Amino acid sequence: MTTSSTGTGDVDPAVLNELTRLRDSIDNIDAAVVHMLAERFKATQQVGHLKAAHRLPPADPAREARQIARLRALAEDAKLDPAFAEKFLNFIIAEVIRHHERIAEDSANGKPAAAS
Repeated sequence: MTTSSTGTGDVDPAVLNELTRLRDSIDNIDAAVVHMLAERFKATQQVGHLKAAHRLPPADPAREARQIARLRALAEDAKLDPAFAEKFLNFIIAEVIRHHERIAEDSANGKPAAAS
């Protein structure tokens, strides 16, 4: 099975079929990741409202550190670069904190809770 850089016309059909199969799998995984992130953010929005109602700080550095350590260990077990996993979680944590800060500000200003 050889390929050519001149376009897909010279590529073995078996290679194209395998490429399509793999890309379909990647597309399914991407969809699952998006849905899982949506569910995660629904839960973190609820946490943000609970924190705001009880005047708790938007960030919890101790929990964040535990979660990063936990995710790094999970990544190592899964043969995924732990540094990448940490960067990914830090990105998510930053977004969650931003949401929690907005919820706390809205709560302090008497704005009604947004639908989650």
